[in-house]
Amino acid sequence: QVQLVESGGGLVQPGGSLRLSCAASGSISSIGNMKWYRQTPGKARDLVAAITDGGITNYVDSVKGRFTISRDNAKKTVYLQMNSLKPEDTAIYYCNANVWPRGYDYARDYWGKGTLVTVSS
Repeated sequence: QVQLVESGGGLVQPGGSLRLSCAASGSISSIGNMKWYRQTPGKARDLVAAITDGGITNYVDSVKGRFTISRDNAKKTVYLQMNSLKPEDTAIYYCNANVWPRGYDYARDYWGKGTLVTVSS
């Protein structure tokens, strides 16, 4: 069974930095696109950043120049380095990955349970 587990959230002051990690585990044949989403109460879950298996990245405009997504394919892990954090970055951050489990005929999206990031003085 495939699982995604996020870590690295917490409380940080405005202007500070955090690094989120998301590790995939289980019987995995391959992993395609990996993404970070975030969600605040009463709002939809929004895409923050994405990275292909070849390392091509994409960001929402509000985090460009401040956040960096990266991945370690050998460790089946995706990271989100968040710098110059602002109060409006406060949210639960979710990892998403398109995973091809061993023995399956197709890939599907999996989600982590989320990690809370709070930016406040």
